Amino acid sequence: MMGIDVDKVRQETPGCREVVHLNSAGAALMPQPVIDALTGHLALEARIGGYEAYDRAEQAVERFYDAVAALIGANREEIAYAENATRAWDMAFYGIRFAPGERVVTTTSEYASNAIAFLQRGVEVEVLPDDASGQLSLEALQDSLARGGVRLVAINHVPTHNGLVNPAEQVGRLCREAGVLFLLDACQSVGQLPVDVRAIGCDMLSATGRKFLRGPRGTGFLYVRREVLGELEPPLLDLHAATWVGPDRYEVRPDARRFENWERYVAGQIALGVAADYAAALGMERIWQRVAGLGERLRGLLEQVPGVRVLDRGAVRCGIVTFTVAGRQAGEVKAALRARGINVSATDSAHQRLDPHAVPSAVRASVHYYTTERELEVLAEALAGTAGRAG
Repeated sequence: MMGIDVDKVRQETPGCREVVHLNSAGAALMPQPVIDALTGHLALEARIGGYEAYDRAEQAVERFYDAVAALIGANREEIAYAENATRAWDMAFYGIRFAPGERVVTTTSEYASNAIAFLQRGVEVEVLPDDASGQLSLEALQDSLARGGVRLVAINHVPTHNGLVNPAEQVGRLCREAGVLFLLDACQSVGQLPVDVRAIGCDMLSATGRKFLRGPRGTGFLYVRREVLGELEPPLLDLHAATWVGPDRYEVRPDARRFENWERYVAGQIALGVAADYAAALGMERIWQRVAGLGERLRGLLEQVPGVRVLDRGAVRCGIVTFTVAGRQAGEVKAALRARGINVSATDSAHQRLDPHAVPSAVRASVHYYTTERELEVLAEALAGTAGRAG
């Protein structure tokens, strides 16, 4: 299998000429075809009007459903557009009916937004322990499912604050055997590694556009398996999600678009479809091989920098690399690097309150396939200077 033409994708990525961008887990750099789709539709709206622009671009809007479905191995009727991954996840989670005593099973790496939703609904939550590698314990999950009373297993595929990849396919197999709903937060995995909802066996999956998929901010999507659509009651409905068929009666539409709003970011939806097609054309296996390799290369470089401690765990690790710098706060390191044209992010333990291994704050560098080996060296060299000045 041929690799990715890095020079070509960098030429198609204007941001690569401006910065060393190691923040794809926050928001990746958009490629030119995505930028053109986004700005082109906004310009069309400005010229002829929003409704009229939609009518002219309806085919491109509809392409979004086919492009995303093809990328994750779904059918177009199982895809809904959302303004972000959290809203997509919320529409699925809040649509699930819980009987008294039923519980949710999650991981130590659960993200704050999802954990807050558990608390708001008042559902009983069981947090699975990690296994020896740091990923969720499949043995503990199997034991939990065997005890009964589990309504939902809700996990993240890739945590936002470290580099591990949770074993989603094995989780899906256990959930299918137990007849339990499985909601996968794929916010950090779609666009970074191959995601096939049939192979995984998840009932619902939420994802964003702005991260590894390289789409615009303010875009995302929800997948809901066709066979479970009828089990979920969307927490919000409008005239797009349902039809007002009589003065005192409405009918919810039969496909996943029951989770959408009529009014949405049309330019963003079009551009997200282009981003999905762009990733598919490169090949997700190729993308994953390069991203995973760059992640390991960066860990190796950082481990050689005095004062830097790499935090990543997991049997399988991805392109998210987290670390601390002795004597420096993560925010300070982030600011110092940004001043040198290097983009990274900082994580906060307030977002990962279930993780016993979470540090108060850490620096997060996230590579993508357009990242070069030289850019990794630039980061390591900059950190060597930062660590050397620590008091």
